[in-house]
Amino acid sequence: MSQAEDPRRAQAPEVTLEDIHQLTGASTPHFSLQIRNRIAALIANLPPDHPARLAGEREIARLQRLSRAGQSRGEAADTGETRLPSLSGR
Repeated sequence: MSQAEDPRRAQAPEVTLEDIHQLTGASTPHFSLQIRNRIAALIANLPPDHPARLAGEREIARLQRLSRAGQSRGEAADTGETRLPSLSGR
């Protein structure tokens, strides 16, 4: 069900920027490809210049990068401390 669409969004008369933001808001490397597929299906029938399609295409590219590179965890709080590495190398 991870790629199943919310029935309310599927029945909406038009795809909006908010729909794209809702799908990508909490994206993580683990789910990035499923979210990418949902966005691709959502924008498939939109015209090339539609704002939601343009935003969706940007998010698809970002999710592709996220799925390959992972993400860094933590942030440097004190001098001498380093960020935690991405888990994608494991």
